[in-house]
Amino acid sequence: MRRAVFVALLLAAPAAAEIAPGERRSGFDQMTPELRAMQTDEAANPGLLWVGDGEEAWATAPLTGRPACAGCHGGITAMRGVAARYPAWDEATARPVDLQGRINLCRTRHQGADPFSAESRPLLALTAAVAAQARGLPVAPPADSRLDPARAEGERLFTRRTGQLDLSCANCHDGLWGRRLGASTIPQGHPNGYPLYRLEWQDLGSLQRRLRNCLTGMRAEPYPFGAPEYVALELHLMRRAAGLPVEAPAVRP
Repeated sequence: MRRAVFVALLLAAPAAAEIAPGERRSGFDQMTPELRAMQTDEAANPGLLWVGDGEEAWATAPLTGRPACAGCHGGITAMRGVAARYPAWDEATARPVDLQGRINLCRTRHQGADPFSAESRPLLALTAAVAAQARGLPVAPPADSRLDPARAEGERLFTRRTGQLDLSCANCHDGLWGRRLGASTIPQGHPNGYPLYRLEWQDLGSLQRRLRNCLTGMRAEPYPFGAPEYVALELHLMRRAAGLPVEAPAVRP
């Protein structure tokens, strides 16, 4: 009953203003002490299992006989800070790509291998290994004007009401963050921990997986994995999260 009343209030709520920079909080701040300890303890954070796999893959040449990632870039530590600056512009395709997209482009262009499938362990592992090199650094979206149209599209998608519930992402994550929906605290919806381990999933997952979950919860048709709408949304979300520390791989309920 309380959930139904909450949803009714959401439906009647006006569009929420974006969270002011000084009020932006990572989802880490809203977790229990036990979950915060799990994320920060390198012996307890399950996401670090994927990081270990990714570091091994980074140094291993593909079956095509082309160089390993390390053969071009050097050790994985050469990726320090890279994840904090994605999505970024890809010159060859003339479009923005997220970090997973960049890994698959490198795989096809430079290693002569097939791209990894969405949400596959090899792709998540490499993404987590690269993202972990930015842990503790601030989210720093690139000041590249070529990204502006996609970033604006991401903001439009974030604030647009959609689905059978006629809700927008902003209704919850800008307007009602910190309140409770059932047993869950509504976060501000920042992307600074992805890929992350969710206890609900018992698995590591990408931001695209989380966005698909949100769309399904709004009773809207999710975009297919790899759709440009997800990259646009991530561009907006990374701008919105600018300055927050990268936590990947984070832990969330």
